Amino acid sequence: MHKLSLTLRLQLSLIIVIGAAFLKLNSWYWLGAYAIIAVCWAVSSRVPVRKLTGLLGLELIFLSFLALPLGWERASFLLVRSLICLLTMNSFLLTLPPHSFGIALKGLPLPGAFKETLLLAGQYLEILLGEVTQMQRSAKLRGLNGASGWVRYANAAMIGALYLRSLDRAERVYAAMIARGYNGMLPVDSTPRIKERFALLAMGILACSLTVASYQFF
Repeated sequence: MHKLSLTLRLQLSLIIVIGAAFLKLNSWYWLGAYAIIAVCWAVSSRVPVRKLTGLLGLELIFLSFLALPLGWERASFLLVRSLICLLTMNSFLLTLPPHSFGIALKGLPLPGAFKETLLLAGQYLEILLGEVTQMQRSAKLRGLNGASGWVRYANAAMIGALYLRSLDRAERVYAAMIARGYNGMLPVDSTPRIKERFALLAMGILACSLTVASYQFF
């Protein structure tokens, strides 16, 4: 799975998620087929199990509060379907190399300006998370260990310092982009190869067949 391009992996993940999202309600057999596909996708991606299970647990706790008021039968189907979608996308996101989300976005059929916005947003989000990690490490070195210590440290002064440090790093990144020839347009065009087109076509046909079958047999 790691031999596939990032763009192809993202496109395949989206096909699985969209196909599962459009399944007819309570079509459990076809949902089980998507579950098998999602599990195979996660295993082939070699995603870290501990990170994946922890992330899925937090996401499902949040989704359960939204789904349970709809009734047990409907909520159970929606939660399982959400679990399949989250398993697929998290398997992709947790195996991304650093600073590579923008590369994965290249092949999506989106407007160029929107792609550029996502690319820059992803870059600056990584900068912000990097600064947060550094400040957390500094807090631990100063003896602020544990949740209560971090809460005491996370005050208005820390938030202001985080904003200033992130803004300063973002300006340096932008200056480096200008020095390397950035002129307001990013190279976001990507032409898939023949094998990649075949893989997308095969997955698209499979997902479309499962989703359409859920409406014809139930």
